[in-house]
Amino acid sequence: MGKIFYIMGKSAVGKDKIYGRLLEDPELNLKRIVPYTTRPIRAKEESGKQYYFVDENTLKEFRRNGRVIESRSYQTIHGIWTYFTADDGQIQLSERDYLGIGTLESYKKIKKYFGEESVVPLYIYVETGERLTRALIREKKPENQKYAEMCRRFLADESDFSEENILGAGIWKRFENVILEDCVEELKNYIRSLQ
Repeated sequence: MGKIFYIMGKSAVGKDKIYGRLLEDPELNLKRIVPYTTRPIRAKEESGKQYYFVDENTLKEFRRNGRVIESRSYQTIHGIWTYFTADDGQIQLSERDYLGIGTLESYKKIKKYFGEESVVPLYIYVETGERLTRALIREKKPENQKYAEMCRRFLADESDFSEENILGAGIWKRFENVILEDCVEELKNYIRSLQ
């Protein structure tokens, strides 16, 4: 029986880079879970790769058909954006292992849907000051510069990923991303030990 290895952590901890590195490893042979979102597509993104970019009507149709596994909506400075995972046939645990990425709440809902024994949390951690520094560096790039949204995410993460919430979700192991390569190697070894 396959497993879903699920990456989560506060913003600016390197989740996307880690996600990409783990997917590239042929030895792990993890298949990407592609979530859905109603937010606009960003430069260098492709629908079906990072997300399936859909409109509100598509989300409503998934809900009507009972195919939304988990969803979360955010009031952003650009309007409400919804992110969700759908039971669309892409996850076949009888065939292989998967790699997902999301929030603590999405992890809990995925775990409830597929069963605790099938979902493995990969919680990425970076010290708060370092995380803020990384976020500022990222936002200074000309294509980003959405400081208000960065601040909103940073503050929301402090509440969403409180110690109480992390422990309440049954997460006890953490992977500290001080040096990316070291963190990725630790994650690979952990995943291999469970495959």
